[in-house]
Amino acid sequence: MPKAEYYGTGRRKSAIARVRLVPGNGHILINDRDIDTYFGLETLKLIVRQPLNLTGTVEKFNIIAKVEGGGTTGQAGAIRLGIARALLKTEDNHRPAMKSAGFLTRDPRMVERKKYGLKKARRAPQFSKR
Repeated sequence: MPKAEYYGTGRRKSAIARVRLVPGNGHILINDRDIDTYFGLETLKLIVRQPLNLTGTVEKFNIIAKVEGGGTTGQAGAIRLGIARALLKTEDNHRPAMKSAGFLTRDPRMVERKKYGLKKARRAPQFSKR
């Protein structure tokens, strides 16, 4: 009997994560590295594990994630969305809890573009009367 694998894609800012859930003991691999070596901050590890803690499936699945683009916070958010989407395919009764926690919503906020005549998106050059 082939092992069941569940896939989910997550995006946040410019980060894109492809997440694979495989039955296992709760080991998390990100870009072929352990989560503890990939993310230095404890808060980022917490963000990634949120959907698993909510549904009580921390020890049920091994997670293999390939993530590219963006920074560390964006990548953690992308992995969280990917895990949440993959968990929906395992059992459909997870949906109400994850929906109310906001794990199924793609965060639409992006970096605002730089405008001409300004130094950044909104930062104007310093004003001088003379």
